[in-house]
This record gives sequence, C-alpha cells and structure tokens, in this order.
Amino acid sequence: MVHKITSRAVSLRFCLELWAQGKQIEDLHNSLKAYSVENSKIFVGDKRSFKITVETFCKHFSQCEKVNKIESFSYLPLEGPVKLKNPDFTLYYIEYYGLDPNNIPEKPYDHFFGRWIADGQRELIQKLSLKTRKFIGNTSMDPQLSLIMANQAQVRKGDLVFDPFVGTGSLLISASQFGGYTFGTDIDFMMLHGRTRPTRISQKTREKDESIAANMNQYGTSSYYLDVVVADFSYPLWRLDLQIDAIVTDPPYGIREATERIGTMKLNPMIEEHQVTSHIPSKIDYGLNQIYVDLLCFSAKHLKLDGRLVCWYPLFRDQYVEDQLPAHPCLELVANSEQILSNYTSRRLLTYKKVKEPEATDESVTINLVDFREKYFALREETRKEKRMRKTEERARRREDWERSNRETTER
Repeated sequence: MVHKITSRAVSLRFCLELWAQGKQIEDLHNSLKAYSVENSKIFVGDKRSFKITVETFCKHFSQCEKVNKIESFSYLPLEGPVKLKNPDFTLYYIEYYGLDPNNIPEKPYDHFFGRWIADGQRELIQKLSLKTRKFIGNTSMDPQLSLIMANQAQVRKGDLVFDPFVGTGSLLISASQFGGYTFGTDIDFMMLHGRTRPTRISQKTREKDESIAANMNQYGTSSYYLDVVVADFSYPLWRLDLQIDAIVTDPPYGIREATERIGTMKLNPMIEEHQVTSHIPSKIDYGLNQIYVDLLCFSAKHLKLDGRLVCWYPLFRDQYVEDQLPAHPCLELVANSEQILSNYTSRRLLTYKKVKEPEATDESVTINLVDFREKYFALREETRKEKRMRKTEERARRREDWERSNRETTER
C-alpha cells in the first residue's frame, strides 16, 4: 500500500517506517533503545550496508554538526558496513523546528527516527518544469498543480481524459504521465497552432514546431496523446454515447484569457457566398456562470459512473460560502481546497464524482457566482487609486520634512 501511494504522490518527499519519536532528544534515544531490544531479531546477523541521514526542518546545520548527531546513535546494533552511496538501506533522523523561519526555537519541537521505505514523485515536478518545456503560454498550469489535478481525477493507465479548455495542454501532459489517453478542445485557433506571441522574455518568435504534440514527444508520452480540436465548448460536438473516465480543466476567468464563444449581436446575420470559404465566425462573451453550467452538464452526460471532474473555480475570499459552488444532481463534490491568489481573491480546486446518470426530472445546475471579472477589475482599479493617493501623501509629507529641516538649518 505504501508503495502504491508513493508511486503517485507528488507532495510527498519520502515515507519512513517510524522506529522512535520524542519531544525531547532523551525521549527519542530511550524509545529507540527499547525498539532495538524488542526487535533484536531484525539486527542479528544483518550484514547489509547502511547509512544514516540527518534531516532538519526549518533549520540548517553544518556537516560537522550532522556527523555528531549521527555518532549519538552508535548504540544501535547495526552489524553491516557504512556505505554513503547506494547503501542497502537508509535510516533517517529528523528534527522538526516548526513552520516559522523567522522564529526558530533553540531546541526542536519533535524528533523522529526511522527506516526509509520509498520516495514520492517529487522529481516529476522538475521533469515537467515550464522552464524547460517547449510549448507554453500565459496560463500554462504549474506542474505540481497539474499533477495534483491528475491525482484528484484518479487517472489510471488506459483512462480517457478530456480537457475542454485545453490551452497549451499542461493538464493533458500530467494525465499522460499516469497512463491516461488525452484529448482536448479550445476555441483559440492561434494558441492550438502555436502562433500566439511567445511568453518567454528572451524569445521573439515561436518556433515552427511548437505545439502540444511537441510537448508530449518531449516527455515521451506521444502514444497517450490522441489530439486537440479547435472547437466552441458551448456547442454540442461529440457523439451522445461518448464516455469519458475523467475531465480535468481550468476554465478561463476572463482575466488573462478571454471568455468567449461563437455568436453575434446582429439580429439577422448574413454571409455572402464568396465569403463562406474564408469566413471566421464572430465571437461574443461567454459568461463565467454559463461556462460552469455547461461544464457540469457535459460532465453529467459524458462521464462514466464514478468518473471524476476536476476544475478550478475563482471567487472573492470574503464572499466564499460552500453554497456558492457549482452543483449538479448527478455530481457529488468529494474534494474542495483553496489556493490563495491575493488578499482578495482565491480559487478552489473542486473534484466531483458522477454518482448517477442524468434524468429528465433532475433539477438544473445551481451557481451563485458574482461577475468575477467585472468585480476583479473594479477592485484592482480601486486599489491603484489608493496606492496613488498614498504615494501623493507620502511625497507631500517628505517635502514638509525637507522644508522644516531647511528652516531649522537656516535659523541656526
């Protein structure tokens, strides 16, 4: 079970078999000595090589200090040789100094000692780093968050995974790392074809082969990539019997990416025959409320039973109540966590599980989201005004201080 968990966990560094724990160092040693006596059969005749590693949380020690701490465990009946590189097993001594780096106590709050069992998947975060990824955009999802989303969706090998607002495909990349067959849609033709303005400061133009497919090839997951399609999510596109194992997505909020769908404000739009082949459909605003209504309805219709929808939901922190979150009779909210974006805003990572097939008698989706985009920019403008006023007052105060200082100097 431990190895199954660590094979997926990206927020976990490693897992230990705990041998001893103590608030005081004396308590730890007494507990560890008792453990070595009670489990003496483990040590007798064990000639395997080993090493002891010292880990300190929220405090740094020199190598010499770490060696002294290791020497304090010389009473352990370890018969094998010490081997610093590739030992047969590793023991860890951990000191915990709390969470505040500005208020580190003289002595640790807790001490732990145990045997290493397995590492987590932290290396995946570095492997999928946006710094080395070929194709990225303004809103490419952070690798750790995208991997967490894939885990929340419980993506397994062979699953069919869909992102209806795919962008540069960050969520598809993470899902493919766990064996999911991925596909997606996006209304932005230029983005999907790698023709948008580069987001890297040092890059003037995009390379010709920048694409989601190139990213999949970079990470060796091309065989799990189905395709992406330029499409408007607000219009029906897929067969009615399409069944999906998981939907992972981050819908646009209208801040850095536009919320738009195909449409027109004209009453009787007409297209001339000679314009048909080159016509590009006009777009209108796609309200955030309507995006989530469509997303939940689509998930209820096309997810398999027990399939999962994982999505982000923006809101203002002071107005958050759980009743505000999107709800659908066929979907059960099983996880809800917050990522703080600013003093005023945050977004919730929501995970829904499909619990039943949709019926004609089902109530409609309920959403009580205020106009996030409109309020966001209104608040931002208000904040700018406050900053300008504060700077003006500060300049006036400094000028008064300077004039007062000059008068005092003159009088002397």
